[in-house]
Amino acid sequence: MQAEHLKRGAAAEALAATHLERHGLTILARNVRCRGGEVDLIAEDKGSIVFVEVRLRSSARFGGAAASITATKQRRIIIAAQTWLNGAGQRHASRACRFDAILLDGLDSARIEWLRGAFDAS
Repeated sequence: MQAEHLKRGAAAEALAATHLERHGLTILARNVRCRGGEVDLIAEDKGSIVFVEVRLRSSARFGGAAASITATKQRRIIIAAQTWLNGAGQRHASRACRFDAILLDGLDSARIEWLRGAFDAS
């Protein structure tokens, strides 16, 4: 049986993927993991590759969803993105890339915040 926080995380990622697809993005990969990092969703948006971090917070008591994407977390996402581009996503390596965040304060599709270009790889 899956732990409750894992179920909520999977539901948040599914909600985020649906939201992105409704806005014209194509989901290329989910839960890409490598040594040192992870990307929740990888999508294509008008020729660009988008690496998406999905953050679910049930309360803003500790700063909300956006505050939880620390510099360390960003580095881990960037490592996973680079690994994907050098492996499974190699055919996309020459495309423009960006890092977005989907912020959820609860599992409610009406309360999704999409931060395009939430951070960069530099």
